[in-house]
Amino acid sequence: MTVNGEGYGTDEPQLDRTSRLADLDGAPDVPAVPKVTPPLSTDIDPAAGRREFAALLGEFRRTAVLVPIDPYGSLWTAEHGGVRWICAFSHQEALARFAHARGEAGREWTYRTVLGARLLDVLVPKLGVPAGVALDAGSADGVVFPPVEGIVPDAAAVELGGTR
Repeated sequence: MTVNGEGYGTDEPQLDRTSRLADLDGAPDVPAVPKVTPPLSTDIDPAAGRREFAALLGEFRRTAVLVPIDPYGSLWTAEHGGVRWICAFSHQEALARFAHARGEAGREWTYRTVLGARLLDVLVPKLGVPAGVALDAGSADGVVFPPVEGIVPDAAAVELGGTR
């Protein structure tokens, strides 16, 4: 596999996969997931939240995810808040919901399967700008892995200027 002419991946070449996501069983009937904001609580344990996120990050790093390829042959990214986000999906149904929300479910989508660790450790730094990964963008279960210390390599992390 290559991204902008730079090699990455395993020793064995991975094939791009193409899928007409609207043809997946149930894909057209998959409703857009409503955005739900949980009520704010003052009794949240910050240490427990950090442990939960660390476990989620570890699981993401060990998991192969689907990364759509844009019309130019690069990984699908989106800009938001001065950060370039690589869009990744945990399964075809999540990618189908994304395509449906964009009104593009009827076209073929090419995607690559990439380990979460490879996205964070290799591809994010190669972008050369503040970048992170948005997993299952647009869904209620979506998660972002921002370009901060402990998630991406130190050289690719942005300085938050705050306390830990």
